[in-house]
Amino acid sequence: MTSTFPDISLSTDRLVLRPFEEADVPALTDMMDDELVTAWAGLPHPYTAADARDWATRGAAALRSAGEGIAFAVTEFLTHRLVGAVQLVRTDWRVRSTELRLVTATWARGEGYACESLLAVAQWLFTDQKFERLELRTPAEDSAAQQVAQRVGCISEGVLRGACISRMRTEDGWTDARTDLIVWSLLPEDLEGDALDAEDAGAPHWH
Repeated sequence: MTSTFPDISLSTDRLVLRPFEEADVPALTDMMDDELVTAWAGLPHPYTAADARDWATRGAAALRSAGEGIAFAVTEFLTHRLVGAVQLVRTDWRVRSTELRLVTATWARGEGYACESLLAVAQWLFTDQKFERLELRTPAEDSAAQQVAQRVGCISEGVLRGACISRMRTEDGWTDARTDLIVWSLLPEDLEGDALDAEDAGAPHWH
């Protein structure tokens, strides 16, 4: 029997992680059309409003209902502005393991939002959902993603050679290039102590 995550929102001191809605389409389009995002995420470029609308109104909900994971729109608590997105994918309900992917809007980078949202989801997974493993896979050239993983206490487990196709801009336009993926893991015990006190990471609660 397939399990599913609950239809839920998470909150921290600065952020609300909630289901996507149609009102997110303009901001989601801008965020996902960024060259750095499309380079690593394997998304269409340009990323159009139609792509964003399909995800916000159908794709995100379908991910959860199929038992494959869950998607959160990450918004500022005070302004309600969309600052990012977090997805759980490749969920294994027997092993209680899942893979996390995240995106931060260009204008919101450097504010600690990626770490804060990652920790909120991880703590919810480990405490409320009783999961035992959270995995991240970062392209070898994506140093920003690697810094986020290290900052929240993830452990590097190795390299998947040539496991990712990235999109790069060249003088002749866009081209696809094969790159390695670094595998990171986070277990419940990794969030004990200093990891829980990571800078800019507020204590989460959910409803």
